[in-house]
Amino acid sequence: MAAVKLGAVYPQIELGGDPEAVRRIGDALGGLGYDHLLAYDHVLGAVHADRDPTLLGPYTERDPFHDPFVLFAYLAGRCPGLEFVTGILILPQRQTALVARQAADLSLLSGGRFRLGVGIGWNHVEYTALGQDFSTRGAREEEQIEVLRALWSGTVVDFEGRFDRIERATTLPAPVEPVPVWLGGFSEPAVERAARVGDGFIFAGSEAHVLEQWQRLRELLGEHDREVDGFGAQYNVLSKDGPNGAAAKIERWADNGGTHAAVVTMGLGLDSVDAHLDYVGEVAAALGRGSTGAGPPTISL
Repeated sequence: MAAVKLGAVYPQIELGGDPEAVRRIGDALGGLGYDHLLAYDHVLGAVHADRDPTLLGPYTERDPFHDPFVLFAYLAGRCPGLEFVTGILILPQRQTALVARQAADLSLLSGGRFRLGVGIGWNHVEYTALGQDFSTRGAREEEQIEVLRALWSGTVVDFEGRFDRIERATTLPAPVEPVPVWLGGFSEPAVERAARVGDGFIFAGSEAHVLEQWQRLRELLGEHDREVDGFGAQYNVLSKDGPNGAAAKIERWADNGGTHAAVVTMGLGLDSVDAHLDYVGEVAAALGRGSTGAGPPTISL
């Protein structure tokens, strides 16, 4: 029997930055049988019109985003049974040492209930505003993962790479255990990078595409002499066929060796916090999930 950790994606672009929505959704998920909450990351929303190069991503200046580290630090104290995951944090547009400090503290203060999902993003406007080079983001991400793990070791780091220089320094307190680093993306380079240096991968998109990516990733893990067992695989599930359709996708994902799934409620025409909560509650019920009184359990499918 395959065990899958069940999560929900915070529907932030449809909730207008409402702090009460943050509280209500965070407080409700554990009782609905959910293991984790996932949040997307954008520092800036940019106008798409008249750009060269063009912006091809789905979000604009009208879409609100919370900073994941701040969001999760707030909820970690309110929701003691819930895990948190960035899905994904756009790592190369951020300072590596600062991310190491933020992630270490979030892991420490939450009791290890944090996974750092990272990717390279698509919004060159954000990179420019944050003083980083959009064109080298893939190579920088891979180096950053090495630096993050070195800084989380609690030892003095002396590192000189292409993008970062750490001169005999460390970040304390270190997390009790290294923060899991999962990668995400839609491209072959993202999958290849995950096979080399990731602890897991966050998939999104059509079911056929996700299963194809997962098969390719398993092949690449073998080529790098890494075991599939112990490598995390999360599918952010969007279904136009209602809660039962989402549950069915999650069951098929479990059958294909997936370890985690997160329910996406954005883009479904849900117009209130209650509607989003009702939807994730119905998905959990279809999977046989519910409150146990002892925090969110693992489902077996």
